[in-house]
Amino acid sequence: MTRRAWLMMGGAAALWGASYMFIKVALHDVSEGGIVCIRTALGAAVLLTLAVRWNALGPLRGRMRWMVVIALVQVVVPFLLITFGENDVASSLAAILVSSAPIFTALLAIAFDRSERSTGWAAIGILVGMAGVMLLFGVDLSGNHKELVGGAMVLLAGLCYAIGAMLIKHKARGVPPVTVAGSTMAISALVTLPLFLASLPSAVPSAKVIGSLLVLGAGGTGIAFLFFYTLIAELGPARASVVAYIAPGFSVFYGATLLGERLTLAGIAGLLLIIAGSWLGAQGGLPRRLSRSGPSHSSAPEPARAR
Repeated sequence: MTRRAWLMMGGAAALWGASYMFIKVALHDVSEGGIVCIRTALGAAVLLTLAVRWNALGPLRGRMRWMVVIALVQVVVPFLLITFGENDVASSLAAILVSSAPIFTALLAIAFDRSERSTGWAAIGILVGMAGVMLLFGVDLSGNHKELVGGAMVLLAGLCYAIGAMLIKHKARGVPPVTVAGSTMAISALVTLPLFLASLPSAVPSAKVIGSLLVLGAGGTGIAFLFFYTLIAELGPARASVVAYIAPGFSVFYGATLLGERLTLAGIAGLLLIIAGSWLGAQGGLPRRLSRSGPSHSSAPEPARAR
């Protein structure tokens, strides 16, 4: 892991951690389908503008069928599951449950991708991170029926993210990350447009909701996914999915300071375990000085390497 890769991972985690808060705010005035449609449309606008500017759309030829599949698995289904689930669970808890994605990735790798299997310190890191997730889960989940259903929906979204990451690695090879992200967001916006039109707001959303949707779309859906897909191309799905371990730290902080969600000593301990697990899972060993440079396995053109 290079310092540049860690910066992209941290940037994606910070944006994704805030996304759950913005979803919670937007639910006050906008339907679940409307939120997903708006955020993916805004994300597509940012990403496709960059793809056109970098002349990176050519590799899509002959790949659109798989782009549709990836869009459904990686974006449409998990976005809807998370948004519906957040009706009944706190934004910080939603982020924590999505952090199960690296665990699902490791389990899928056993059957489908030997190169992504976690061994040694990386496997220990996954267990350490999962222990942190379980600790936070036990602290924050009250156990009522609605919250359990909402939590299960968000957990299922983590599985979708893991499957989607595997599909991107094997079916979008040679396609620049910005192109994968932009095309899947555009497809997702079109797929969810009927849901939005069927549940238009009865009044103009508040300024807070509009602002939340703008940041959610351009930042959490546009820039963050560009970072994430670049990490998949350069590091592989297993290491890239460690972003899901780091994001809950940001989400818990945002939820506690901006939404008044509770933060306990057990919660802090869980976050520390998640951070330790993310390091071991990504680095495959104990902490050491980050390398300043490293080999890149991305097929993306140089401009697509977001900084």
